[in-house]
Amino acid sequence: MTPGPEAMLDDELNAYIDGQLDGVHRAAFEARIAVDPVLARAVAAYTKQNMAFHAVFDPVLREPVPAALRRRPRLRRREMLRLAAAAAVFLAIGIGVGWRIGHGDTASSLSLAGWPERAAIAHTTFAADLRHPVEVAAPEEDHLVAWLSKRLGAPIKAPVLTGAGFQLMGGRLLPDAATPAAQFMYQDHAGRRVTLYVRIDRQPQPAAFRWAEAGKVVVCYWIDGGFGYALAGEMSRAVLMSVAHLVHQQIPG
Repeated sequence: MTPGPEAMLDDELNAYIDGQLDGVHRAAFEARIAVDPVLARAVAAYTKQNMAFHAVFDPVLREPVPAALRRRPRLRRREMLRLAAAAAVFLAIGIGVGWRIGHGDTASSLSLAGWPERAAIAHTTFAADLRHPVEVAAPEEDHLVAWLSKRLGAPIKAPVLTGAGFQLMGGRLLPDAATPAAQFMYQDHAGRRVTLYVRIDRQPQPAAFRWAEAGKVVVCYWIDGGFGYALAGEMSRAVLMSVAHLVHQQIPG
């Protein structure tokens, strides 16, 4: 039996989310997303679902095999096969975006579970949402900052980016690898949106800007003062860099 149009659309949607469409088919599908709000919402929902899967299951997949399983070879083999199958399933439904990272023009690789990728996924999910882009809007900024600071367990702030032409829209709480993360969203007069992803990160690294790309989303990220910051937007590095400098000037070093 020949599959109907809805089944074919589901297959194409899944292939798009999994990064399995070639350049021509991907461009055609993205053109359909641009004019079909229902399809756009479906893509956003799948992307949000994948982000939640990564946040919940990646830490589990990285856990060591329990000692009880190591003492029982037959059971261990069966359990290992189950774990491998589960890992394959979750990897298959992952977004699978291609990443390019580096200092300046030097490229290097990044694990798909990395927090800069989570920042890009969160930006893609919420920046395109016209009705509910933020959880708490800018008029309640004091409440937003206090709430996010409490949930992260450390004081954070929403930087003022009017110097780069961006106004605060609001923010939301997001899942991270082990603890919550915060997202602040900004918009300029042309409707372009940037998001700032903030997470606790105690790694003793210098505050050097690094770059990553996921599709059309460019990410500038760095670690400073016990926090990880990732600024994401669909714009040039030059524009995003000017915003990143404003953010960096306003955060505690």
